[in-house]
Amino acid sequence: MAKNETEISKAEGKAGEASVSIGPEDLLPRLRDQGYTEEHLKRRREWVEEKTGAKLKHMGNFSVDPAQMRGNIENPVGVAQVPLGVAGPVLVHGEYAQGLFYVPMATSEGALIRSYERGMVTLSHAGGVQTALLEDENQITPTFFFAEVAQARAFSRWVPLHLPEMQIEAAKTTRNGALKNVKCYQLGRQVLVNFGYHTGDAQGMNMIVKATEAVCQWIQKAHHGLRYLIFSGMCSEKRPSGFLLTRGKGKRVTAGALLPHSVLKTYLRVTAEQLFQVWHSTVLGHLQAGSIGYNAHYANGLTAIFIATGQDVANVVHAACGVTYFELQPEGLFVSATLPALSVATVGGGTGLPTQREALEIMGCVGRGKARKLAEIIAAAVLGGEISMGAALASGEFSAAHERYGRNRPE
Repeated sequence: MAKNETEISKAEGKAGEASVSIGPEDLLPRLRDQGYTEEHLKRRREWVEEKTGAKLKHMGNFSVDPAQMRGNIENPVGVAQVPLGVAGPVLVHGEYAQGLFYVPMATSEGALIRSYERGMVTLSHAGGVQTALLEDENQITPTFFFAEVAQARAFSRWVPLHLPEMQIEAAKTTRNGALKNVKCYQLGRQVLVNFGYHTGDAQGMNMIVKATEAVCQWIQKAHHGLRYLIFSGMCSEKRPSGFLLTRGKGKRVTAGALLPHSVLKTYLRVTAEQLFQVWHSTVLGHLQAGSIGYNAHYANGLTAIFIATGQDVANVVHAACGVTYFELQPEGLFVSATLPALSVATVGGGTGLPTQREALEIMGCVGRGKARKLAEIIAAAVLGGEISMGAALASGEFSAAHERYGRNRPE
């Protein structure tokens, strides 16, 4: 095969029946040098149009300076425009977030923002949402390999004794992160070492990978060439797991409110008993399915907020692992949402892009010292989505609401 060529099978009937050869002329021009100007993006769009026959009129219409995309995307050709709305207000009584907030949400799912807004307004009329940020720690778990079980056991005892030295090595790589703790989990001849970090107002995964790599290299020298892999998968980055419920990842935040009978009737058109019955019944459904945690649709609200504010959207996979809880009270219904793995940032990543920064400005969450505030606002908004969906199911309005607000039929 010629250099820089790849043989790719084309599925026509049976697999491998036909193939095409792709050469250098078929590869997207990367234009590495100064590749983030409007001219470079225009040339890439023209190349894609030539190769595919597609017309990229709307992708090329944007107000963002392409230079600001550097570090967020490679081979840029333009933008994907997602409808963005605002839900609220929601009244929050938290340690970091206090007051009325309007929450930007980017989505193409009709009825979503209407539903979240109904729940958020209901919570506000009930006196607001109490929020609490319980933990703030990102995780990464490399694996270390040994020849014998006894060696692995000795290493598991050695690691906690040398946390101070590891903290020094980690600190050499970052000004914003700090190694807080380590915990060993031995499986036969392997030891998974979980490193817990404070990452400031950044989501921090790249930060802690770099720091942990430095720590692992220090450990490797201390143990004369000890072999390791930087990821074991235990930290559950972008995947659901029971680890998230117990250990957490990012911000562990909870939100709760007491909904009086009158508020439930006026704004959700349900009784406390009806809404509690929906919760109770669907908990059983989650148990039957073997679900991790319980919630109605955390992922809906989180994804819309993440896109709007420039978060790493794939983190929704682990951030949506949590627990919604309803409890009947003489005065009405107590409702709560707990998110043990909410990975959000107000600096770094996509948070500095122009429209995403504007979305953060709506909530007063731009820059340093604002990530915990953002986490509390999100928890309150997510709780609004939980009670609104529950009420729609209890009242029989779920299907009708989607038919009214969520249909975009072609003419």
